Amino acid sequence: MSDLTALKQRLIDEVEAHKDELIELCGSLIKIPSENPPGDSTEISQFITDYLQQYGLETAWHESSEKMFNLISSIGIEKGKELIYCGHTDVVPAGDLSKWDFNPFSGEVKDGWMLGRGASDMKAGLAGLIFVFALLKRLDVELPGKLTLAIVPDEETGGEFGVPWLLEKKLIKGDGALIAEPSSRLNPTIGQKGSYWFELEVFGEPGHGSLSPLAGNNAITDAIAAIEKIRTLWDLKIDIPEEVQGLIDVSKRYMREVEKEREKFQPVLEKVTVNIGTIQGGTKSNVIPESCKVQVDCRLPFGITRDEVTSYLQKHLDELGIRYEIRPFGFRSHANYTSAEDPVCKAIVDNITFVTGEEAYGVMQWASSDARHFRDYHIPVLQYGPAYLPTIHGYNERVRVEDIVRCAKVYIAAVIDFLYEK
Repeated sequence: MSDLTALKQRLIDEVEAHKDELIELCGSLIKIPSENPPGDSTEISQFITDYLQQYGLETAWHESSEKMFNLISSIGIEKGKELIYCGHTDVVPAGDLSKWDFNPFSGEVKDGWMLGRGASDMKAGLAGLIFVFALLKRLDVELPGKLTLAIVPDEETGGEFGVPWLLEKKLIKGDGALIAEPSSRLNPTIGQKGSYWFELEVFGEPGHGSLSPLAGNNAITDAIAAIEKIRTLWDLKIDIPEEVQGLIDVSKRYMREVEKEREKFQPVLEKVTVNIGTIQGGTKSNVIPESCKVQVDCRLPFGITRDEVTSYLQKHLDELGIRYEIRPFGFRSHANYTSAEDPVCKAIVDNITFVTGEEAYGVMQWASSDARHFRDYHIPVLQYGPAYLPTIHGYNERVRVEDIVRCAKVYIAAVIDFLYEK
C-alpha cells in the first residue's frame, strides 16, 4: 500500500469513527429554516462560522444581497493546486406543513433516515463538506495545496447572489471544484443540458365576446397556435458533437441500468425539451382577450444554441401572422460539461470506487445547476452528494444516513488524490 493510499484509508477510518458527529451536524443544519424565498441566511451562516471557529478555522463573510451571506474558509498552502468544495445553505420552502409526515425542520434520524427539508438538497452534502474540512484541520493533515470551502446562500431561486457573484468578484478561484449537490450513489454529474426560459406574449384586439370570432382578434387562440409551433422544438434533429457522444452514451446506460425508471426518458439527452409552464390571458369570458402570456422552460442538448432556438421560433411564429414578443428570463445557459479525464472528476470517481468497491462513472444531468458558472470561469467541476432523489423539493424529504457518511468519506479521500496529483 502506497503512503497516499494509507493516508486516504486513515482519513476514511476517521470519518467512520466520528460519523455520529457528522450526522449531528447535518441534523443541526436542517433544524435551521433557511428557506429561499425569503433567503435570509444569517442564522445558518452564524452556526457554520461558530462550528468552524471551534477548530480554529476563520470564515470570511461576503454579503451579496440583503441578509444573503457567502462564506469562504481555506486550509493548506498557497503553493500547489487549489480545490474548491462548494455547497448552498438555502432550501426551497417547506410548503403545506399538513402534508408532511414529520416536522420538516426536526433534523431527526428515524430508521436510518435523516429527515427534513434540505436533507437531500443539499444540507446532507453541505454537512459532509463542512465536517471533512474541519476534520482535516483537527487531524493536522499537511496538504500540498489549498482546500477552499465556499458556502453560498442563493441557489434555489436562480443563484445570482451565490456562485456567480463570488466568481465575478474574484473571491474564489481554483483548479477544480466539487459541488455536493444531490446525485446517485455511484454516478456524479459531470455535464448539464443548457437552459432557455422565455415568456411569449401574444397581442390581440379586444371586442365583445358575442361577436367572436368575427370581431376582434383573440390573443388566446393565437397563443394556442403559437404553443403548437413552440412544441415542435422537440422534433428537431440535433447533431450531437462527437466529443460529447461518449458522455451521452454512458448517461443512457445509467438510465437503463441504474435509475431504471428513467429509461423512458433517455431521449431528453438529445432533444430540446419544452415545458409550457404558465398561461395568463384575457380579462373576462365575454371580452375578446387582447393579451396572452405564456412562460416556457426549454432545456437544450449539446449541438444547439439559444440563438438558434430563438431564430427557429421567430421563423415559425412569423409564419402564423400573429403579433407577439419573446422575452428571455430566468436560467440561461448552453449545455456544458467537464471531461471525465479531468483530475477533479477522476479524484471523485476513483474514490467512490475506493470507498464502495463498485464501478463508478460520471453522467449527464438533464437539468441545470451552479456547475455552469464554474465552467464559465474555466474551473473544472462536477456534482456528487447524498440524496434520496424522489423526495427532492417534495414533501417528506429525506436521505439515508449511510449515504451521508459514504459521501463524506469520498470527499476526504478525493482531497488527497487531487492535491497530490501533479
